[in-house]
Amino acid sequence: MRKRIFNVAGPCVPGDHYMLDPFRGIGDELMRLIDDKQYFVIHAARQSGKTTLLQALADKISAKGDYYALYCSLETAGIFTEPEKGIPSIVKRLKSAFSDYDMPDGFAENANYADVADILRTSLVKYCRTLDKPLIILFDEADCLSNGTLISFLRQLRDGYVSRGRVPFVHSVALVGMRNLRDYKAQVRPESTTLESASPFNIAKEYINLRNFTGEEVAELYAQHAAETGQIFEPQAMEYAFEQTQGQPWLVNAIACECVEKITKKNYSQPITQTLIEQSIQNIILARGTHFDSLIRKLREPRIRNIIEPLILGEEAGDKLSDDYMYTRDLGLIREINRRAQPANPIYAELIVRALSWNVQDSITETHKECEPPRYLKDGKLDMDFLIEDFQQYWRENSDIWVKRYEKDLYQYNEAAAHLVIQAFLQRVINGGGYIMREMALGTGRADLCVVYDEHKYPIELKIKQSIRNQSKKYEQIVEYMDKIGSNTGWLVIFDRDTEKCWDEKIYMKTENINGKTITVAGC
Repeated sequence: MRKRIFNVAGPCVPGDHYMLDPFRGIGDELMRLIDDKQYFVIHAARQSGKTTLLQALADKISAKGDYYALYCSLETAGIFTEPEKGIPSIVKRLKSAFSDYDMPDGFAENANYADVADILRTSLVKYCRTLDKPLIILFDEADCLSNGTLISFLRQLRDGYVSRGRVPFVHSVALVGMRNLRDYKAQVRPESTTLESASPFNIAKEYINLRNFTGEEVAELYAQHAAETGQIFEPQAMEYAFEQTQGQPWLVNAIACECVEKITKKNYSQPITQTLIEQSIQNIILARGTHFDSLIRKLREPRIRNIIEPLILGEEAGDKLSDDYMYTRDLGLIREINRRAQPANPIYAELIVRALSWNVQDSITETHKECEPPRYLKDGKLDMDFLIEDFQQYWRENSDIWVKRYEKDLYQYNEAAAHLVIQAFLQRVINGGGYIMREMALGTGRADLCVVYDEHKYPIELKIKQSIRNQSKKYEQIVEYMDKIGSNTGWLVIFDRDTEKCWDEKIYMKTENINGKTITVAGC
């Protein structure tokens, strides 16, 4: 019998893929909304199970027998920027979906496609008149629609919704995508702070966020593979997978798929260990698949940059009620822990920094070929002092170039240029022989790194000089971080942004002994 696989492309199919309950505790709530004739929104990050949920919901509704249930993706209509083409595309997509789902004929027969302001509403009204049961439509990829098409689409749904007492219309509608509908308001009318009574955005009763997997659910998913093949995921490996993914469904599946199919090559007698999970994470980051490419493209958006750049610097992400903040959170790029924003999971934190520093790494590879691990190895360990000294010289010679490039070309993250360049320099050195643990210590004005090379740990704290408010306590945080990872040796790198100061003043290296720990302080 053909074994199931971990799915990393498209919706999950029972029998083909390992999968959890797609409703994950919200099935009853969704059916209540449908029975109550409500319109509602489901939003979640990319590849987190939305389509799988909608298709399962359509099957569940149909099995109940009280309604006609239609699943319809609007993705293909998203290519049209004007409603004159977008709305007819939606109507034609619906017509095709009714046929695919073997629904009663008659939708949009003799429709006037020139009447883009009303064709969707009138077509649905006429069709609902012919049905012997109420109609449910689950619109997937609703946020793919361009602004003009989106407004017309929602307005026609709203017109039908408010007239349902007199004219037959769709019983219940789900609008599903990555973004919450409130964000559409910000995109379409950024100057607006309130919604008028006639707004097309006020038809939704509930806004439901599809949550990630819990640690127990990750273990349940991996246990399905173990039961079917005999290949176990060790407890520590499952815990680490959850810690690194925070239950993001695509990441959970991608890590397991990499381990099973590429690293162990389906040798089911080989258990999946934490070491293999670590290797798989590095592999999928370097592979830069479609999932990651879509996130990287988002980093270019000013609204995303406004939130992500402060996180790289260890600063607050700004007003948590702002549209930018909610947009970034709804896309699944950030989460909140103890009321502080941080990247949604450690893998995304790693990806963000690497994506923003790949150009630097490529440049170092081409122009500074001497920056290879053997240059910095001493008795099998990294000579971190030597490495930092080399970086100081590199930053002295190239900082102006990179700050300008980040300001103009490289995503416009010029404020974070120093942090990104040093991390690219370190990444280039340890590639293939180690990795960097990144901890964005939010709200503290610092970023903590730990270079791990050949099982040795090298803690580094990055600071901007102007952010060090209390000089007498400037070593407390690096000491705390060293305690956390169990190291008696650490490095504090302080970037001086004072353009009036000469480089001979900025560049220095000194050693401090604090509470039995040795701290090397490097000025840049």
